[in-house]
Amino acid sequence: MTEHPILVLGATGSTGRRVTARLRAAGHPVRTASRSSGTPFDWTDPGTWKPAVAGARRMYLMAPDGVPVDASFVACAVDEGVEHIVLLSSRGIELMGDERLMGAERTVRGSGAAWTIVRPDWFNQNFDEGFLREAVRAGEVTVPLGDVRQVFVDADDIAAVAAAALTEDGHSGHTYEVTGPRALSFAEAVDTIARVSGRPVRFRGSTAGFIAAQTALGLSPDDAEAAAEAFAALRDAGDGHTDDAVLRVTGRPPKDFETYAAEAAAKGAWRD
Repeated sequence: MTEHPILVLGATGSTGRRVTARLRAAGHPVRTASRSSGTPFDWTDPGTWKPAVAGARRMYLMAPDGVPVDASFVACAVDEGVEHIVLLSSRGIELMGDERLMGAERTVRGSGAAWTIVRPDWFNQNFDEGFLREAVRAGEVTVPLGDVRQVFVDADDIAAVAAAALTEDGHSGHTYEVTGPRALSFAEAVDTIARVSGRPVRFRGSTAGFIAAQTALGLSPDDAEAAAEAFAALRDAGDGHTDDAVLRVTGRPPKDFETYAAEAAAKGAWRD
């Protein structure tokens, strides 16, 4: 066990709170940092950075969607003694042209600290904790990927990989592509949720349907088209492929989507 706290950013989020729980259950000291709980931390307020990282030797690094990982913060963390950074990135960022996460990876690799990058595929929890929950409850999920299959992965498995990288030797310099055990189309995933929850939910995978749905939510036509274009390269790349990173790092297979959906339904994730 380490005497220094492990810093967890985004500790109230889908992966951060699971990483925190795993570390604490194993007896590791944890410092959580955010705008709303734990040690005060704000990406826009450099005055909060040094108190958050002081004394930590390992850090789980993630930034909210749309917020870049500031290289000055990473430099501050390393200057204060952080020796190993585990970054939550995402699979397919080159295809999607995600400059925010590509920049974050470059920053971490060049920080001078040991690093591990965790690149998950689509989160299962997008459907019950994230941006697709209300769409499921409304009975229609619209994502412009047609029948292309994605390798949905559970946040518990992402957290298990991250926690291992934070506490075990042998993960420095590795980039882990974290996936579930099989590829599913969004239509298949939505059908699974409909079946186990007893809710009528359908999937629309066309670009036109996506743009219409986004403009109905208040997005401008230009912004809706730009959002659709971000999915085009991912769709054109074809079906996603599984990776055995969860098994290699944790010693157990990843959770299947049907198991996730059944568990979420049993907890009342999509009840009115």
